[in-house]
Amino acid sequence: MRLALLGMPVAHSRSPQIHRAALAACGLPGDYRARAVDGAGFAAACAELRDGRLDGANVTMPHKRAAHDACAVLDPDARRAGAVNTLAMRGGLLAGWCTDVAAVRAALDQMPVGEVMILGAGGAAAACVVAAAGWPLLVAARRRQAGQDLVERLGIPATVVPWGQPAPGASVVNATPLGAGGESLPDGVVAGAAGLVDLAYGRVPTPAVVAGARAGIPTVDGLTILVAQAAAAFEIWTGREAPRAVMEAAARSGESLKEA
Repeated sequence: MRLALLGMPVAHSRSPQIHRAALAACGLPGDYRARAVDGAGFAAACAELRDGRLDGANVTMPHKRAAHDACAVLDPDARRAGAVNTLAMRGGLLAGWCTDVAAVRAALDQMPVGEVMILGAGGAAAACVVAAAGWPLLVAARRRQAGQDLVERLGIPATVVPWGQPAPGASVVNATPLGAGGESLPDGVVAGAAGLVDLAYGRVPTPAVVAGARAGIPTVDGLTILVAQAAAAFEIWTGREAPRAVMEAAARSGESLKEA
């Protein structure tokens, strides 16, 4: 199988090691490569999918919205989120899924019942808002108008709050890259939270994940989310049950256990 990750940047991604391990565990020949692509490069990769030179692709920032727009067939979560992170051909048509949604839903099931505050306004945040539909929902973006635009586009009831404003007792979902390079979330956001789902990941646990663990609140890290969405994508491409334990081990291989 010829699989790829499409985005910019992608050098930090653990998706290649996760999917290569899964292919090997299932005895499937093939490879998964990370490609740093701009808009033109993304369009070229879509052409490769349509003519069979690629069998499947994951999509990361900044192309999740473009991936949605390129697809002739969309699964319900992708249609609602307006974002796609998994591409494959179905019946001769380019099809898209947003496997982030189910991954975040599963993480939210581990959080206390109550408000959820989503941090961010991009494609990952859109998936998180869809996943949290039905919960009392807050959205905070560094550009408040971007958060307002996201809520209005999705049509999911949510209150847009200022960036950096704590929401005591809420479960916080970080859908920004903050933390991947060791950055902290705004002061007080994690300290008063009832739970944390942090989509960011890096070489070491993010400051938010460390703070959540120290506070003793339910905490789901970015590698857990990455493996969950990757397993769903693998099953879409191969029709095989994903070897989740193998994928989890691959994701965490080389991870430092030092606190950020």
